Amino acid sequence: MIFCVAIDGPAAAGKGTISKAVAAYFGFAHLDTGLLYRAVGKRVLDGLDPVAAARTLTAQDLEAGDLRTSAVAQAASKVAVIAEVRAALVTFQREFARREGGAVLDGRDIGTVICPDADAKLFVTASAETRAARRFKELSGKGQPDTYDQVLADVKARDARDAGRAEAPMVAAEDAALLDTSTLSIEEAVAQAIAIVEKSRSSAL
Repeated sequence: MIFCVAIDGPAAAGKGTISKAVAAYFGFAHLDTGLLYRAVGKRVLDGLDPVAAARTLTAQDLEAGDLRTSAVAQAASKVAVIAEVRAALVTFQREFARREGGAVLDGRDIGTVICPDADAKLFVTASAETRAARRFKELSGKGQPDTYDQVLADVKARDARDAGRAEAPMVAAEDAALLDTSTLSIEEAVAQAIAIVEKSRSSAL
């Protein structure tokens, strides 16, 4: 069975956690497409040209241990606006989406650009302040020295860059179900996401 779930949304809205849980629940494969851009961003920080970094990306690059830092996140957002970088990564994502057994892809343009014909689409969001608080807690737990105000500024800057880019801007697909996690627990958000996918899956059977 081929069944594709597209989950989009801004940073720290919970789409990664939700995507992993949905994939595990249905037994689907999961791809965090943002990790592709983080890996490219990391290679750019290491001195590579963005397009060359994207075209020569390997599975090993996705396993680097420092892809979740603020610096890499900002680099990822910057390389993501480059059309040639996005084009280099599209094929990989679309092939993953068509794999047998079902697939969940999360990112910022899955439901609009990568998999516009996805069987189920969700747009996971939350207020900038809520997302900044979550990211600040995550970074603090890793001993990174960012302040809450710095993290909030980064979140807002990234939102503006992702939503305003000319190539594949971050927007909710017209047929995506909106899931606002601002006041939801992880368990509540996951339960709602599973219900949305289950409804689409039942219709497809």
